[in-house]
Amino acid sequence: MGRATTFYFTLLYLHLLSICWCQRSNPDSERLSCDRCDRRLSCNCSYGGFTSVPTVTDRALTLDLSFNEIAMVTEDDLKSHRHLKALNLHGNKLAVIHPSAFDSLWSLEELDLSNNQLTALKQKWFRKLGALQHLNLLNNPYRCLGSPAPFQTLVRLRRLRFGGPALEELKREDLYGVTQLEELTVHGNNLSRYEPGTLADVWPLGRVTLSLRSAFLTNTALARAVLEDVSYPETPIILEDLHLIGNESVQPLTAAAKRRIRQISLKNVSVSDEAIVSFLMVFNGVPLTSFWLDGVTLTGEGRWAQAKWTDQKSIDEFFLRNIVVLDVWKFVSLLELGFLLHYPRKVSVINGRVFVMPCPTSRLLVNLQYLDLSDNLLTEMTLSESLCDGHGTLKDLRVLNISGNALKSLSTINRLVAELSKLTHLDISRNAYSSMPRACSWPSTLRYLNISGAKLETITPCLATTLEVLDLSNNDLKSFSLFLPALRELYLSGNKIQSLPSGWLLPNLQILTIQSNTLNMFGRSDLQSYERLQNLQAGQNKFVCSCEFVAFLQSDTKGGDVQLTDGEESYICDSPLYLQEEPVGQVYLSVVDCHRVLFVSVSCGLALFVAILLCILLWRLHVSWYLKMTWAWLKAKRNSRRRQRCREREGLESLLSFDAFVSYSEQDACWVDNFLVPELEEPRDNDEESVNHRPLTLCLHKRDFLPGHWILDNIMSAMERSRRTVFILSENFVQSDWCRYELDFSHFWLFDRNAGGEVILILLEPLSKDDIPKRFCKLHKLMSSTTYLEWPQEEEKIGEFWRSLRKALRGEEEDY
Repeated sequence: MGRATTFYFTLLYLHLLSICWCQRSNPDSERLSCDRCDRRLSCNCSYGGFTSVPTVTDRALTLDLSFNEIAMVTEDDLKSHRHLKALNLHGNKLAVIHPSAFDSLWSLEELDLSNNQLTALKQKWFRKLGALQHLNLLNNPYRCLGSPAPFQTLVRLRRLRFGGPALEELKREDLYGVTQLEELTVHGNNLSRYEPGTLADVWPLGRVTLSLRSAFLTNTALARAVLEDVSYPETPIILEDLHLIGNESVQPLTAAAKRRIRQISLKNVSVSDEAIVSFLMVFNGVPLTSFWLDGVTLTGEGRWAQAKWTDQKSIDEFFLRNIVVLDVWKFVSLLELGFLLHYPRKVSVINGRVFVMPCPTSRLLVNLQYLDLSDNLLTEMTLSESLCDGHGTLKDLRVLNISGNALKSLSTINRLVAELSKLTHLDISRNAYSSMPRACSWPSTLRYLNISGAKLETITPCLATTLEVLDLSNNDLKSFSLFLPALRELYLSGNKIQSLPSGWLLPNLQILTIQSNTLNMFGRSDLQSYERLQNLQAGQNKFVCSCEFVAFLQSDTKGGDVQLTDGEESYICDSPLYLQEEPVGQVYLSVVDCHRVLFVSVSCGLALFVAILLCILLWRLHVSWYLKMTWAWLKAKRNSRRRQRCREREGLESLLSFDAFVSYSEQDACWVDNFLVPELEEPRDNDEESVNHRPLTLCLHKRDFLPGHWILDNIMSAMERSRRTVFILSENFVQSDWCRYELDFSHFWLFDRNAGGEVILILLEPLSKDDIPKRFCKLHKLMSSTTYLEWPQEEEKIGEFWRSLRKALRGEEEDY
């Protein structure tokens, strides 16, 4: 026995040791998992607090691990992800990557390693990433790109982003192997050494974004060398994070001007008056077609008169956004740059605190087709000046955006644009309109109208019937009932609309967006009223999840002509309460929920049938009689006990007053009076039994019941005071109600005292058990088990009958 036990524990120990060894040798057993993957095999594991690469499905196509605490990527972390197309490790603490970490990612097209702690770039990381097209290495603490050239095997690379605050040096061999790019971003604000020609071999080159703040301030030769390598006529140049304070800081741009570039943008820059003038002089006569200033801080006073004589006729697009003036009180105005607006076809001045633009003259804005003055301080009065009081001077204007201003009157806007005969797009959203005029006169060319983000409560026929796209989102509309025969797209999100617009009012509608309203439900008939509707977005409403709506959304919308482009997850139940916050696509409603009226009807019918059946059954089983007798018995019993307690308090004993209580029918009273009473109560001299025994005392209802008392109490009292109960059974007895009461009480008395010998049955006439009601089950049992006396028809047997009755009545006193 001892050896067997030792052997068993040895096997158990070895088994546990093997399990521990397997877990130790299998790194996946210690790795956390991430199950946030959708149907498109896109796994979003960002902000998950992971300290290592979690395990996800091997079939994942995109894996987002951004904003975690991952510090290292091992050789086995991504080994099974051969189908991965995009990997995002942005914003981690990544400092170590195994040389073979990415070797299995043959299909990887996008890789983001930005904002980590990589101090050096290794060519081995990318040696097997032949399909990689987008690579982001921004904001890592590497000082140079490293050697050998890290990107030489990336033959399909099209977008490259590198650099950061620590980047100090770029050498010619750093970008060896990179031959063409659609987008190049270099963050070199602290770049101090640059070998000319480093970026020159990248051709063709699409958009280029450069951050060279320190070079523009202290090392203009380096900045000029970089611009010479990336400047081509068709390559847009974007310069970020610059501080242009004088003529010297602008000189690096001469390299771009000599290359005759056509598009230049300055983002997040601060610029002085002298620098603006120098900039325009550098590009004097250059065929610049697009000039963008986004996020510009003006440090001067707006004195740019010297630049008026420069040639900027080639500028086709002028874009100015997010303007900040440091010294507002000394700043003159932006009108000094009005000469830049002589020829452009597209002009945008966004969020520049502009409250008026002078009415275009014969020289100003003569070719203007696109004008964006959004997010400024325009009012109806200043807008009238800007649009020449509606006289149609801007005859070629096609697109006008005056959203996000201080406008309040739709009728004034309608008057100002009525004569713009080529206007097709009008954006007047995010203003303070509270009402809409009954009638309006819009240009016949108007196709797009945006009045979203206002305070409109109703719409009127003011809207142009030529509209193809209408945006009324984020108003206070409660309904939409306007006939617009040409409308193709309608946006009504963020209102208080309770039902879909009627389809016959919008015969050409193809796209309808009605999210975040008070829409309760919609069905097949609502969608069938639209002839050409293809895309519907109706989520984020307060849906009543009825059976019809749930069935429609779960089945009829799939594979139909109308597609719910906002996804099933946007359709959430608001009622009934037990389904609140449940996605409609996951709701299951039972037959009871879906056919409540039918279910209630069937249930009520079934309940009625069962009730009728139960009533018949109770009637057949005489349950009502039993209940009635039980109640009467309990009531009489309570009275009896009360009387007994009274006697006990008075010290009286409970005495038996009668030898027998006689229950009989009134029709049989003659027999009782003439035969029974004289025979039992009156002694006879010639009877030898009367000599030895006293006469018997009988209790008769018509003689011994107390007047004024409840009849049932009298019956109960008579039975309690009698040793025996004698039933005179006959056809009359069975038909008598009072006899039945007495028989009923005797029935309960027998149950209460469990005494079968205290009842004596006398049959005056032949009577079968079937003649006795079936509810007297105890009586039936007594007749089956107890000998009863029959009144003899022969006179010679009458004496024997009386002797037998006396013996039965005396019982134990027979030997007395």
